Amino acid sequence: MPTSGIRRINAGKNHYYKLDGERADGVTTLIGKGTPKPALPYWAAKVVAEKVADAHEDYLWALRQEGRDAMVNQLKRAPWEQRDAAAVRGTEVHGFAEKLVSGEPVDVPDPLAGLVEQCAHFLDDWGVEPVLMERVVASRQWMYAGTFDLIADVRDGRRVLFDYKTAASGVWGETALQLAAYRNAETYLGTDDVTEVPVREIGIEQCMAVWVRHDEYQVLPVESGEEVFRTFLHVAHVARQMDRMRAWIGAPQAAPKEIES
Repeated sequence: MPTSGIRRINAGKNHYYKLDGERADGVTTLIGKGTPKPALPYWAAKVVAEKVADAHEDYLWALRQEGRDAMVNQLKRAPWEQRDAAAVRGTEVHGFAEKLVSGEPVDVPDPLAGLVEQCAHFLDDWGVEPVLMERVVASRQWMYAGTFDLIADVRDGRRVLFDYKTAASGVWGETALQLAAYRNAETYLGTDDVTEVPVREIGIEQCMAVWVRHDEYQVLPVESGEEVFRTFLHVAHVARQMDRMRAWIGAPQAAPKEIES
């Protein structure tokens, strides 16, 4: 197993990165751990409340028969089940979008048909000519890695780093941190998955998010300059401290004894 270079290692539904044999933090993992999410508790409470309010009485009766603890355990999983389903849907849409860019035929399941159709409209409307797709980028200086969606030339000649988003809630500010991290990485893994190439050689001129829904798409400009990248580095620092915070609190102390004179 190689101990130098960039490696993306798939582990079931998840993946992680190694850089010269050492574990490198993923861009989205750092952002997820290092940014506050004040809306998250309200969203989670809403998902559980909607699940109960919309459930059939037979389902609720059967759930109650399992006992209070089992009922609580099942209901509290509802937000994360919804989140995971959305993540799977986003991954599938990314895969179909990559095939569309490459000109490959796709057989799309009905639940994703609208999303994939809007991806196709985006590619046609913008005259997208792919340069690189799904490539791993990394920074040895800051010890992070990630995988971007698409770098492409568009009809007016611009070279753009695109990121697909399928969340119903829209495109959040964290997307700017994500794309700034990709754009400001030092190197990317070439199409042979071995050769490293400086990111600056790609000549990215702009970053954009493609927000895809079942009935329309929007392309949104995303800031990715020095200030945004510096913010990403601050977020990464906070994320890396999160696991260490517990160690900052010591063991219980006995009351001090009076000093003898």
